[in-house]
Amino acid sequence: MARILITGGAGFIGSHLTEALLSGGHEVCVLDDLSTGTRENLIGPLGDPRFTFVEGNVCDATTLGPLLAGCDVVYHLAAAVGVQLIVDQPVHTLSTNIHGSEVVLELAAREGVQVILASTSEVYGKSTAVPFREEDDMVLGATTCPRWSYACSKMVDEFLALAYHQERGLPVTACRFFNTIGPRQTGQYGMVVPRFVSWALAGEPIEVYGTGEQSRCFCHVADVVGALVQLMDCPAANGQVVNVGSDHPISMNELARRVIALTGSASEIRHIPYKQAYGQEVDDLMVRQPSLSKLRDWIGYAPRYSLDETLADVVAWKKKGSRPC
Repeated sequence: MARILITGGAGFIGSHLTEALLSGGHEVCVLDDLSTGTRENLIGPLGDPRFTFVEGNVCDATTLGPLLAGCDVVYHLAAAVGVQLIVDQPVHTLSTNIHGSEVVLELAAREGVQVILASTSEVYGKSTAVPFREEDDMVLGATTCPRWSYACSKMVDEFLALAYHQERGLPVTACRFFNTIGPRQTGQYGMVVPRFVSWALAGEPIEVYGTGEQSRCFCHVADVVGALVQLMDCPAANGQVVNVGSDHPISMNELARRVIALTGSASEIRHIPYKQAYGQEVDDLMVRQPSLSKLRDWIGYAPRYSLDETLADVVAWKKKGSRPC
């Protein structure tokens, strides 16, 4: 049994990870400022004597320090995420992501606590070397485009994590997530699947940005969480960066059609220019597909859920009455 801290644990991925770790017999403490996460996401764990929730900000060392002391592992998931939030609040994005990781890594190094750091496929930027491999070069856009501030902030997080590993011997793994979806994910900050499902269930037009031919690889949150739990006990991952997700791409147009079919909706698909959607031009990538060879070699990773099964789970959750997008 391990004592585990999850920053951002009241969020979408964090709340599912909390449940999985408790089911595995571990003690779990969640730190979250509830800026994007919710107490509602943690209703299940709240009655478990091995679970503790602390409302606080990851940048506050006086709050974080005592929580890290005595822990075996910290999953650092707290971050500013979502294209809409990043475009609207670039200063918040940079300060939260970079300074939050600085605080976590420094305190973890002092206490000798293993760190599993959440990164993102966004760090690959405009690269066209598909599938994306962890050692590939990064190709970011201009600093005048706010979107790239998020990618840059997570790249700095990775550099910091690997630097702490090299200089201070900190056991750390950086996980680059590729479009994780499932129950509890909100579309509030631009996440595409919950928005598509909400519109389809309401019979409203499904807004697809750009041409809709851009493709992404979507993975059920349960498969991502399963990988995160296994990486905690994977010596090969120490001091490494690894892609986590699915490697089966689908276009946004086809995704919208799948959602319409699964919901039996009469919604039409409406294409919206990026400038209309975000209030400014936003760079987008046509293909984002990972190589998962590292994860397969290390833990025998193989996602259990198909895309249709994953979408069906989201639809069922929305029908039960989720928070609005």
